[in-house]
Amino acid sequence: MTSADSPLTPLREKLRGLRTAAFGADPAGERMERIRRSPNFADGVFQNPEGTRADRPSPKSTSGLLKTYFRKDERIRRAPAGTVPVHATTLADIKEPPASGLRLTWMGHSSVLAEIDGSRVLFDPVWSERCSPFDFAGPKRLHPVPVPLGSLGELDAVVISHDHYDHLDMPSIRALRASGALFAVPLGVGAHLERWGVPPERIRELDWNESTEIAGLTLTATPARHFCGRGLRNQQHTLWASWAVAGPAHRIFHSGDTGYFEGFKDIGAAHGPFDATMIQIGAYSPYWPENHTDATPVPGAWPDIHMTPAEGLRAHLDLQGQQATGVLLPIHWGTFNLAMHAWAEPAEWTRDVAGAAGQAVAFPCPGQPFEPAGEHPAVPWWRAVSRPIARPWRGPEGARADAREPREERELLTER
Repeated sequence: MTSADSPLTPLREKLRGLRTAAFGADPAGERMERIRRSPNFADGVFQNPEGTRADRPSPKSTSGLLKTYFRKDERIRRAPAGTVPVHATTLADIKEPPASGLRLTWMGHSSVLAEIDGSRVLFDPVWSERCSPFDFAGPKRLHPVPVPLGSLGELDAVVISHDHYDHLDMPSIRALRASGALFAVPLGVGAHLERWGVPPERIRELDWNESTEIAGLTLTATPARHFCGRGLRNQQHTLWASWAVAGPAHRIFHSGDTGYFEGFKDIGAAHGPFDATMIQIGAYSPYWPENHTDATPVPGAWPDIHMTPAEGLRAHLDLQGQQATGVLLPIHWGTFNLAMHAWAEPAEWTRDVAGAAGQAVAFPCPGQPFEPAGEHPAVPWWRAVSRPIARPWRGPEGARADAREPREERELLTER
């Protein structure tokens, strides 16, 4: 009996029929043949760099996380204590072109509008109320979107890092079909977009280290250390990527989701240094895979798939040739409750380690545009709506640094 004649096939087809459009589509045909030819595809799945596994977190670690995740006291510490401030004049601020030629607007989580050398690129747009295949369940956003998606104006490119729901959002993609923008996506992700009505001719589907030209920009899909999938059956047939974008005068980098790996040095050597990097520093977790090798003595990450703030800073410095240059924009925090750490811990930790390294970091509230060549948003706005943070990453040296902080900043943390 061939696999096509298997009695399980009708069941599989019935289960597939239950999948709503939000689950996307599996690669097939020529797209799947191209995936099989990829140097990053082996043993039936996409592989991570440096030989690390691309599996989901182990069932053991996931089970432990879920038991803790739904405890009431844990839910409270993972959410803001008040209303998250959203920039009130985003549309007015971005109406005029950036004076320096480069402006970034963090819309929350990993969604960033980049205006670079006369072109406009939107990274990982997620405008839905939940990052989920369902509108009634799943992580709900902790602040409203700063501006309506349809009010952003003309876009040249929409860039997707990978197909998880907090990065690839079906309603947002469908809304952007009318924008006229081209879609730059990792290999295999185009199948989802085509199911949602994006014309194939508007999709640029890239393997790692492949580039495409859009509106005077060179967009390169660069390696990342993560995994993929939008359903319980995780085939690993869609690639994940970070992105380097180069214009005539400026260069920027978006990490997508990734664990730390030595390849950031190679990306920086090939495509940097960057005027700005957008680096994932949130949703790390103390629930490790069984074979973890990370020696960080405080709550860290699944080391294969997410970075801590300390690792995010290390990645930025690797990208910049070990120089504390350019500006780091922390992403993947503050908008959705996706991990066990305190809501504002990623921002506080990033502020600490970047300050110690002399690295410039921008801390805009959602929707606040800034130009990397100009003044960077630096006010720790999250403190007004954050519960106390234990700062477990600080050792004795960090504790002494804490004592030297301005009194009013310490009071913000201790008086609530």
